[in-house]
Amino acid sequence: MIIKCIAADDEPPALDIIEYYISQVPCLKLIKKFTDGIGALEYIVKNEADLIFLDIEMGGISGTQLLKSLTRKPNVIMTTAYRNYAVEAFDLSVTDYLLKPFSFERFLQAVEKAYEIIKREKNQPITETRDYFFVKSNYKMVKINFDDILYIEGMSEYVVIKTKTGNIITLLSFKIIEQTLPESRFIRIHKSYMVSLEKIDSIEGQYVKIGNKELPIGNFYKEKFFAAINR
Repeated sequence: MIIKCIAADDEPPALDIIEYYISQVPCLKLIKKFTDGIGALEYIVKNEADLIFLDIEMGGISGTQLLKSLTRKPNVIMTTAYRNYAVEAFDLSVTDYLLKPFSFERFLQAVEKAYEIIKREKNQPITETRDYFFVKSNYKMVKINFDDILYIEGMSEYVVIKTKTGNIITLLSFKIIEQTLPESRFIRIHKSYMVSLEKIDSIEGQYVKIGNKELPIGNFYKEKFFAAINR
């Protein structure tokens, strides 16, 4: 599922950071950005977006004033340097409240919350229109074809994508990777492993074998995994 985003912040450096963070997450697509609240409001009224990264103190109209003026409120992640707006923001049902300066890891936590909400709201199967995605690895964006992925291993602070040609290490969270890959082709088998169903060579007991690698099947994931391979 691709989440269409807009970002509004009257500080260009802060807007640049949000744009950069968005570019690092395969399931996010920035469709418009604004340096003032009025421009953002006019766009939201006339166009659809799944998620808005919204500053609070902006010229013309504040982020909270903007939300109060909307009859149909979108999913919003507030981005601000001020703590004192948090209660008002959550009263307006925002998804999350990011206090500047926020890290990429904290940004990902907010995106994961938004993803689950948007997925429930859409409440329909997602048709995949592409067979690849990009991740940031070693200071560059690397294209990964779904067909090349053998399995994915989650580490404490990063994930390793095992492909036919080697390993790709990225700081993206395991959950974001899982949300990016099509459910029809990839499945979680363990808290630390996700596999390509097409690349499984055999299953024996509590292990999946892909090439020379044996991967454990966790008890929590066992039922869903066997349902997937038998459908």
